[in-house]
Amino acid sequence: MLSRLIKSLIDRLVAASMLLFLSPFIAILAIAIRFNMGSPIIFSQPRGGKNNSTFTFYKFRTMTDECDSNGKLLPDMERLTPLGEFLRQTSLDELPQLWNVLIGDMSFVGPRPFIAVYLERYTTEQARRHSVNPGITGWAQINGRNSITWEEKFQLDLWYIDHWSLWLDLQIIASTVIKIVSKEGVDEDQNTTMTEFMGTLEK
Repeated sequence: MLSRLIKSLIDRLVAASMLLFLSPFIAILAIAIRFNMGSPIIFSQPRGGKNNSTFTFYKFRTMTDECDSNGKLLPDMERLTPLGEFLRQTSLDELPQLWNVLIGDMSFVGPRPFIAVYLERYTTEQARRHSVNPGITGWAQINGRNSITWEEKFQLDLWYIDHWSLWLDLQIIASTVIKIVSKEGVDEDQNTTMTEFMGTLEK
């Protein structure tokens, strides 16, 4: 489809331009993270991509590696630093995903990529969310994010796929920017960790 090709070209062009323009700022953030939280600066993890593939997903680190007396990592919120919280609230921790967009693993808009192990847990219908590239932001992100259930997330992802257009992508991007600037829903969304998705029985 021509419009899909146009979307891919726009994604890569904008990602390349943003990486070039923001490189000094990204470098400053990287240095601040290194001195505040140590190494590694970038958090990487296998995530599910288009056509049920797996790719390496990148984010700026927001938590320390602090453990309890038994060597077990402390809960996420106890390891989240003030700098990490700021990065989450402003979505600056997502900046490394511009590289994912540039190399074609992700898009600016699409279903959010979940950990790769979930690929084996989707129903046939839920797996349709992987018929397109995952996104930095998406329909589910502007309609509840971590405050909604897994089933609601999947429904929103599939609605996006079934109603996709370049115009819808522009609306989602505009809404995302407004939410970040206004901090609408940021506190509960960014600092809330979803429970693990264990799968849904086929109906």
